[in-house]
Amino acid sequence: MDSERCTVGPGRRLRWAAALGLLVALGLAAAAQAPATAHYRVRLDTSKGVIVIQVTRAWAPRGADRFYHLVRSGYYDQARFFRVVAGRWAQFGIAADPARAQRWRGRTLPDDPPRHPDRRGVVAFAFAVPNGRTTQVFINLRDNSRTLDREGFAPFGVVVQGMRVAEALNPEYGERAGGGIRAGHQAPLFAGGNAYLEKHFPRLDFIRRATVVGR
Repeated sequence: MDSERCTVGPGRRLRWAAALGLLVALGLAAAAQAPATAHYRVRLDTSKGVIVIQVTRAWAPRGADRFYHLVRSGYYDQARFFRVVAGRWAQFGIAADPARAQRWRGRTLPDDPPRHPDRRGVVAFAFAVPNGRTTQVFINLRDNSRTLDREGFAPFGVVVQGMRVAEALNPEYGERAGGGIRAGHQAPLFAGGNAYLEKHFPRLDFIRRATVVGR
């Protein structure tokens, strides 16, 4: 057999490699958009200890899907709990890397209708305007249902392990380290990321790593 006729030329190899790369990219994109499972758990290894969140997709499907994809992409790794108000809430969700935070800042979600009260231990996305949720999440440190339920906050999960850890997160800076989205003081966090927070608020607690650990 003529070996030259069986040889694959460099042009064909490049086309095959390009096609394979496209298939891989499409597969990754599809995975990034795939819905989360009906129930899953997220483990937050924090500077204070472990917090485990049980997510129930039926409570807030869009929020549960977004949280799932952000955790799996490593978005929350090294993120600071930049808004901790003792006895009220602990908020996180601005990425350690400012470039990454900026890329997600405008990727808003349509609202989920609230299906579960904002009680102690319940987790929901923060937002400033309707259909404005992106990446910021808070843990209710008390029953906030009387105020937050009527404002449209839609819980997607609840802390099932480590509530005492959540309540021990450093509250000394309160609203000063960035506050809520509605306060309009978060621009330095998006511009400077962890470098800004470490310089001005060095004792903030943080998430070492966030992982999906079970269904």
